[in-house]
Amino acid sequence: MSKTKKVHALPFKTRFVNAFKVFIPGNSVYRTIESRQARTGVLFILPFIIGFIFFMAAPMILSLWMSLCDTKLVPGGYEMTWNTFGNYKYAVAIDPYYNQLIVDEIGRMAINIISTLVLSFVLAVILNQEFKGRTVVRIIFFLPVILSSGVLPGIERQNEFYDMMQGVAQSVEDASGINISASLENLLSVSGVAADVFDVIFEMIDSIYDIIMASGIQIIVFLSGLQSISPSLYEAANVEGCSAWEAFWKITFPMVSPLLLVNAIYTIIDFFMKNDNKVMERINLVYQKLEFGYSSAMSWIYFGVAIGFILIATVIIKKGVQYDDN
Repeated sequence: MSKTKKVHALPFKTRFVNAFKVFIPGNSVYRTIESRQARTGVLFILPFIIGFIFFMAAPMILSLWMSLCDTKLVPGGYEMTWNTFGNYKYAVAIDPYYNQLIVDEIGRMAINIISTLVLSFVLAVILNQEFKGRTVVRIIFFLPVILSSGVLPGIERQNEFYDMMQGVAQSVEDASGINISASLENLLSVSGVAADVFDVIFEMIDSIYDIIMASGIQIIVFLSGLQSISPSLYEAANVEGCSAWEAFWKITFPMVSPLLLVNAIYTIIDFFMKNDNKVMERINLVYQKLEFGYSSAMSWIYFGVAIGFILIATVIIKKGVQYDDN
């Protein structure tokens, strides 16, 4: 069986210097396989880098400057008056909605991210098995990624038939007076059996549609990792009398664990940018009122919260990530 080990990171100064050596010929770092792979990766993301520099960098800098100013529309443009961190102070200490919305979204995000990672990993393991119609099933699970890229959210928001069906479903529920999920939740709450735990579980159940819709990319990433595991590892484990459960924890999970970090970061970013995100709705509402400085400040605070969660997830997940010696 393949052994795994923890990777000890090099000092920051060494990593910083090596990052430049990767692109400078004539040194030992440049000739390594890792450096060649890094240069190939940069080549693939070069279109994004160019697009960011020419189309996104300037608006981001302008947005940051606006967040530090009182911005007013004037004939021919807008006028900005420096107010230091006034907009940030108002968002954090005065706005009665913004902080509460962030706290609510953070709680919902934590539940959805864990659910999405667990569900996508389980589905990837299932889809990696040999069974009839596997290709069709894989396509079905990836369809939400295509639909949620813009088509389905528009249908949900603007389709009259969709609204009508929702109204019919709600009318049937109101007429019967029965809501199975709510009834079961009330029953468990009255029993007093781990009420907090059941609250989380029922919130996951209520969000199952959103979780499945957000799991397509993660399933593909996990599936690619599972398919890269050599079958000889499982054959050797079987010869040594290793059970399927033991093989999962000794081979499958350690080999796929590096992809947990990739999927966690993607899921966090995806959640923070969702169409039904209440914080984003609040920012858009303030922006529509032409309060450009304040909306920019809220956007940058929200951006900072997202970066903070990415850093926290990176620190936590990297402690459990294992890499193959080879």
